[in-house]
Amino acid sequence: MKSPIALMPAALTAAAAFALSCAAPSASAQASPDARPLHIVVPFAPGGAQDVIGRYLGTKLTARLGVPVIIDNKAGAGGVIAADAVAKAAPDGNTLLLATGGAITVAPHLNAKLPYDAKRDFVAVAMVADTPMTLDVRAQSPYASVADVLRDAKARPGQVSFGSTGNGTVSHLTGELFAQTAGVQLLHVPYRGAAPAITDLLGGQVALMVTSATSIEPMVQDNKARALASFTTARLPTLRGAPTMAEASGFKGLEVPVWVGLLAPAKTPPAQVEKLAAEITAICKLPEIQERFKGLGAIPACAGSKELDKVIADDFERWGKVIRQGNIKAE
Repeated sequence: MKSPIALMPAALTAAAAFALSCAAPSASAQASPDARPLHIVVPFAPGGAQDVIGRYLGTKLTARLGVPVIIDNKAGAGGVIAADAVAKAAPDGNTLLLATGGAITVAPHLNAKLPYDAKRDFVAVAMVADTPMTLDVRAQSPYASVADVLRDAKARPGQVSFGSTGNGTVSHLTGELFAQTAGVQLLHVPYRGAAPAITDLLGGQVALMVTSATSIEPMVQDNKARALASFTTARLPTLRGAPTMAEASGFKGLEVPVWVGLLAPAKTPPAQVEKLAAEITAICKLPEIQERFKGLGAIPACAGSKELDKVIADDFERWGKVIRQGNIKAE
């Protein structure tokens, strides 16, 4: 059996190749001799969906702003290393964080000693994408629907297992949100990333998995796994007609935006933030960028700083409640 990595969709494979090809800023940008580079700090290793999103944006920003855009990959500690680097950077508009919820809306609830304050040390610039979560089973699973899962979970409290990409990740917390909302107890099995979790899902070691549409889509298309539902407001076309969680379960509040956005250090001049937000949202709305994002399993979500502020505030409240109710602790 091929590994999940080997079955990566062609679009993502091509995107990874693109990421490597655009690691350096475009030579075609006409920057002035004293122009300072714009740094986008990415809290992931090169080649993943979020990293590629950052590189797509960087290439377009180079052309539009006329300055080099450098992608700095600072992976590790669930995004904390990258977030800390940006929090301590000069607030001059030349350093941005390609942020997701992990370091900004989850880590503060799990770690009281973060080296930064997630609410005070950043200013929102723009939101660019949503990388949604799904609830999945292997193709041979007896669960044909979310209703089947809930029926079994109620009959066998704490015995129906679900795999996640790690303790305290959005994958884990989305599964907990589902269980708490439905009033059932599931057995959480954390893994170190999506690939080993998917391997065990396909092998029957875990009954369910909560992971991104990007991760599970190759398995769904290859008829090795089935998506029972997506945690989205609308169905995802790549998942063979899988319903939204609201449709599948009847419960509200299970639409979980797994946002990707850009933050700047606090005290960055508002005019600079506004300029960057206008450029980034314009880039995000380009048809070619939207198609590339969709090819990564991401939903384009082009919005400015006020909209991103609202998403972050809602996310912070949501995950704080889930963590407190589930008594979830950092490893």
